[in-house]
Amino acid sequence: MHGVTGPWALQVLAWRPFIDPLNLHDLWWLLLVPLALGISLAYKAVRVRDMRDLWRQVLMMTVQIVVAMVLLAVASYLFIEVYLGWFASE
Repeated sequence: MHGVTGPWALQVLAWRPFIDPLNLHDLWWLLLVPLALGISLAYKAVRVRDMRDLWRQVLMMTVQIVVAMVLLAVASYLFIEVYLGWFASE
């Protein structure tokens, strides 16, 4: 069996995230916590006055972001499914 050679070899062997994304459409919500943690860490690393309070403030802001996103999802679900469904039936 011959080795893989040629200019197309990198395209065949390499994973191209923007061209061949992972099929995680059902699990997108699992990325909410790491995204909120990263945003909180980047923001609080610049804004915190005392670095001893960094992780406490990062975790508090992460929880605030996740809770806010869950509440926004529930509110939008209720608006679209309940209110607009009731409004359209009249």
